[in-house]
Amino acid sequence: MAAMRRRRLDFLSIAVAPVGILVILLAQRADGGLLGSLLQGPAAAIVFGGTLGAVLLSYRPIEIIRAIRGALGAFRMPDNDVDRLAAKLTELSIRAHRGGLLALEADLDNIDDPLLRHGLRLSIDGMPLETVQEFLAAERSAREAEEEAPARVFEAAAGYAPTFGILGAVLGLMRVMQNLETPSMLGPGMAVAFVATAYGVAGANLVLLPLAGRLRERASAAERRRDLIVQGLSAIHQRLHPTLVAQKVGLFTNDMPAIEELTGRMAARRSAPRGASVPRVGTPSRPRVPADVAS
Repeated sequence: MAAMRRRRLDFLSIAVAPVGILVILLAQRADGGLLGSLLQGPAAAIVFGGTLGAVLLSYRPIEIIRAIRGALGAFRMPDNDVDRLAAKLTELSIRAHRGGLLALEADLDNIDDPLLRHGLRLSIDGMPLETVQEFLAAERSAREAEEEAPARVFEAAAGYAPTFGILGAVLGLMRVMQNLETPSMLGPGMAVAFVATAYGVAGANLVLLPLAGRLRERASAAERRRDLIVQGLSAIHQRLHPTLVAQKVGLFTNDMPAIEELTGRMAARRSAPRGASVPRVGTPSRPRVPADVAS
């Protein structure tokens, strides 16, 4: 099943992810600064520990774990099957145009997407279009909230981190003020003050916000895919002509086969012997559109 396939890692995104941090480190080195001066344990504890504590107060631990899993999954290649899904919806509309919605019952076992399968099941069972659309809207809202939750966790962390950086700077300066009579204590205190601010700003803008943006873009792509399913199912339920269905779902993709090609594939599958492979029908030899579809 498509949902069970393991997606490949997006090695290009993994390779460019630390570019911003590396540029800052190189700039620090080129300016004559020591990289070791950026390693301050107290500053890291204040910023990252404080940010984690604030996030734990804002979200449940299970939500944070899901956000971390989502961040790891964001570096896998997306399974972009919009073209294939649009073609599948058009084929379903052709079969419904020929034999009615009941003719689609045999296709349910071959549909992996839960939203498409459940919506099609309701249409086959004779539910009114309003009922089907209400179910699809509720399912979309639930999935949208679930998929955007990891992005909200990282966005919240990105809001906390700079604030704790400022807190680290204030604590470092307090240490400096308390030890004005001891010059040897001034350097460590100033280091904690400035490095904590750098940790907070860099962590928010180089790690947390980019992760949140990547997760939100994945959620937006999934939402567009669900919009395609909703539009296709509504058109099938209304028994629109397959040509109109193809035009409607074609708005979501730029590489969907022509309806003539899809009709030719379906005819080839029906006429092929059981177990035989069916060659892909190309657009150069455009098969004749059956009368029940062209009408």
